[in-house]
Amino acid sequence: MSLLIRGAHQLATPIGDSTRRGGDFGRLAIAPRAVIRCEGTDVVFVGDAAEQELKFPPPQQILDAAGGCVIPAFVDPHTHPVWAGSREQEFNRRLAGESYMEIARSGGGINATVQATRAASFETLLDGTLTRLDTFLEHGTTTVEAKSGYGLDLATEVKMLEVIAAAQRAHPVDLHPTCLAAHEVPIEHRDDPERWVNALVEEIHPSIARRGLAEAVDVFCEDGVFDIEQTRRLLADAEAFGWRIHLHADELTPLGGTELAVEFKALSADHLMCITDRGIAALAESETIGVLLPGTSFFLRSDYAPARKMVEAGCAVALATDCNPGSSPTESMPTILALATLEMGLTIEEALTAATLNAAAAIGRASELGSIEEGKRADLAILSGASYHHLVYHYGVNPIRHVVKSGKVVVKDGIRVSR
Repeated sequence: MSLLIRGAHQLATPIGDSTRRGGDFGRLAIAPRAVIRCEGTDVVFVGDAAEQELKFPPPQQILDAAGGCVIPAFVDPHTHPVWAGSREQEFNRRLAGESYMEIARSGGGINATVQATRAASFETLLDGTLTRLDTFLEHGTTTVEAKSGYGLDLATEVKMLEVIAAAQRAHPVDLHPTCLAAHEVPIEHRDDPERWVNALVEEIHPSIARRGLAEAVDVFCEDGVFDIEQTRRLLADAEAFGWRIHLHADELTPLGGTELAVEFKALSADHLMCITDRGIAALAESETIGVLLPGTSFFLRSDYAPARKMVEAGCAVALATDCNPGSSPTESMPTILALATLEMGLTIEEALTAATLNAAAAIGRASELGSIEEGKRADLAILSGASYHHLVYHYGVNPIRHVVKSGKVVVKDGIRVSR
């Protein structure tokens, strides 16, 4: 199938196949009235309409951008899309003054979702996941990193990762599965957390690796969850299976998780609201990407990660939704861009790069995704506004008019094309 996208007022994209930082971070290629030609799953031409007509036969399909702006589709490098139940009661408790950790210690938090997810059927979890993926797609996201972590036992962790695999087969959104069995210490191991670490190393990680259900591992390195030495043991275990590494780091306390992520050459260190100057310096000298989650700070009414300070120090930065039922129940990357600019000090250009090319790098896919260039995957979003500025200027609504995934139109005029 050949697809021609024409009628755009503007195309805006970062350029390259690796992380942007420093002076390159906010540099976009802007092409007024460019057309984009897709053949099969890839972009084969970006440029002048007349030149395209000379080089190619008439396309099989034409998509009219109707004066909108074409950008790369979003890549969301930190999500928890598989769960059952809801935690709206906790939201009210936080409004009344309780902290996230206080709620967790009283039986809420992650363990509350664990109980509901353990009890849910495969079909219930899959249906909920597919519904969320529809919402991701309608808001311009075509690739997500997808974590387990609401099982905290072998059977449910496997069930969650098998749901992710089934969703990948059933939905156009690409899913990159991460084993997050080390998301919390389950209630049945609270009296002896080391026993849970042993179970992860001796049973759960090996079983998931044998099944080939994950390409990466993550650990919640945090005071009261997994300390530095426990996390070090879990990451060393992940390395033995050839898994890539992500790390929940320095979210609620400055524990030194960022430095540990750098030590293990992790793809990403995520959250970083409590990152220290030492952590920033270590991150800036590394290839590890700082994945920032402003939706979590907004929803928990907590401090934001020091994005501007990190960028100016030379860190590579990406953005993600952290879509989950407890601390960031959103699938909207446009909302995340608005928060990143209005609350964290990023420019619109930096935020767009952080949600596309740098986000692709944070899951090891920058050579394929994250920019609109010849030879890359044809994953595109078309805004209803004429400029990429409308991503954050016209906030609180969905700015996405059309979405193209692997050369196919999957959202048209804001409506999901049938599965």
